Amino acid sequence: MKVYIIGAGAVGKALAVSLNHEGKEVELIRGHLDDGTSHNQKITVELKDGPKLEAEITISTLSNHTQLNGLVVLTSKSFGNKSLSEKLEPKIGDSPVVLLQNGLGVEQPFITKDFPEIYRCVLFVTSQNSDPNTIGYKPVAPSPVGIIQQRKSTLENVVEALDCPYFRFTAEKDIQRIIWKKAIANCVFNSICPLLEIDNGIFHRDKNVFAIAQRVIVECALIANKKGIDLGTSELEDQVLMISRMSDGQLISTLQDINNKRETEIDTLNFEIYRMAHAMNLSNKVKETRLLGELVKLKSELHR
Repeated sequence: MKVYIIGAGAVGKALAVSLNHEGKEVELIRGHLDDGTSHNQKITVELKDGPKLEAEITISTLSNHTQLNGLVVLTSKSFGNKSLSEKLEPKIGDSPVVLLQNGLGVEQPFITKDFPEIYRCVLFVTSQNSDPNTIGYKPVAPSPVGIIQQRKSTLENVVEALDCPYFRFTAEKDIQRIIWKKAIANCVFNSICPLLEIDNGIFHRDKNVFAIAQRVIVECALIANKKGIDLGTSELEDQVLMISRMSDGQLISTLQDINNKRETEIDTLNFEIYRMAHAMNLSNKVKETRLLGELVKLKSELHR
């Protein structure tokens, strides 16, 4: 099936080129701009410790399409999901939608609109724009995909359509646990790294910075457990250190967004944890998580 990737950022471009190299039909659709234009762009993906991939990819906008018949993959920023769900609703039919986005609750606008086929994917890759046509990319581990809402399609077919040698995907039955585990890691990386203006490797290099991460992990794990997601702090600490080592030298997406004067996804991370805590009368248990989120939001707004 044809793959439509909504979001022409670093992840979207890396996935498009990887799929193209496997002979799969793929098109990039800009998520934040809809001016009706379409063009081909030569994109280079530079794999760390691997080959250089190049492909000519079609880049268009949503108004170029009346129907999206195939597989629709969202790599756009999650803060635009409500608007995007409204634009996609008349075009989606029964095509599966796969969300390759960080955060908690990012699928809710599509559930509200009763999209028939919704999947979540937890990304385990790092990517960064070197220039508009070149992406620095490193796969860390296969990215698990799981079912949120399903009527006709199968998880196996969705994974098969996306999986390729340089961008691996795997089927996952317990996707919610992995979503939470990655979201908590993102609460650490996407708040502390932008505030320190430092790369992801800081947590395994500096014990004092890691100590801040540990306090955030404790707060977030409490809320996860209250929501029925069984996560231990040592498991979460190990994941943060693993990601830190694997992506040493890479800048987290939120820091890239701030540097490029773009809105961040902190609302679906630290602030979503706070909203859940507040609903359970546990606001006082996530003070550090909330404060770091507020500082990131202020920094983002001041830069814009």
